[in-house]
Amino acid sequence: MQKPLTCVEICAGAGGQALGLAMAGFVHVALVEYEMDYCNTLNQNRPEWNVICTDVREFDGKPYKGVDLLAGGVPCPPFSIAGKQLGKDDERDLFPEALRLIKEIEPRAIMLENVRGFLDRGFTEYRQYILKSIEKLGYDTQIKLLNASDFGVPQLRPRVVIVGIRKEENKYFMYPEGNLQMAPTVGNALYDLMAENKWKGAKKWAQNANKIAPTLVGGSKKHGGPDLGPVRARNAWAELGVDGRGVANMAPEPDFKGMPRLTSRMLARIQGFPDTWTFGKKKTAACRMIGNAFPPPVAKAVGEKIKECLENECADCERTISLSRKIV
Repeated sequence: MQKPLTCVEICAGAGGQALGLAMAGFVHVALVEYEMDYCNTLNQNRPEWNVICTDVREFDGKPYKGVDLLAGGVPCPPFSIAGKQLGKDDERDLFPEALRLIKEIEPRAIMLENVRGFLDRGFTEYRQYILKSIEKLGYDTQIKLLNASDFGVPQLRPRVVIVGIRKEENKYFMYPEGNLQMAPTVGNALYDLMAENKWKGAKKWAQNANKIAPTLVGGSKKHGGPDLGPVRARNAWAELGVDGRGVANMAPEPDFKGMPRLTSRMLARIQGFPDTWTFGKKKTAACRMIGNAFPPPVAKAVGEKIKECLENECADCERTISLSRKIV
């Protein structure tokens, strides 16, 4: 019987990536997160996890040298189109810390995710630097844009995922293949939650909410509240019959008229979290945690492919030149 694969995760957030990797078979030996609300959410949902509530800049990776996987979702605001896109000049850019920890821990594999903006032309030089730095540390490195809707998540949520496998593993990683037909519509995903207070209009609403959701927006600690984002995002939600100006405390009452607002539980389901995953009682904090999360089904799919490589199931795959050498 093979030993379970171990994982250290940085910038763990509310646990979207961690949950997905756990479902893929990884055992977390440490999860590093800075914000207390996020740490409390991790501890509440998985008391057995070793949650280290500290700034990743102060985290010493050396005691974890040799784990199977180093994973993380380094802060996205430096590259997000919703922000100023300062990239490496943004104080929140933690890619340098990820590189430091790769060097200290020397994991067999790495998995780092970020927003689509990381692929923008303006970040080409910095992106090349990051990928080449990882390769110099001994990894065959690939980068790909994955859409959450291709993995059963009822939301248009593109995320960049970097995967590196140590060269001495002598294996080639292949990203999971998604299937857009797997994603339910917003109406199908949320009908039971909309109808839980016996709202008479729930069935008709679900029929009209016949598309996947726009990308959920979490916002930063300084900006963003319990709503569904700026005007453009709210307009997209309105097309699905959802009032995006706020977040509801409960599902609509039986005689409710008009466009309903989503509850935090509905938002979490759209992000791919199971209904059993809780986010505390603070509505604004819950919306931020959910909106900034990496959908667990996507993390699970990527994690399973990494696990295949590390457990020799892809050892006979043909090696090819890594994408980090191709991107210019």
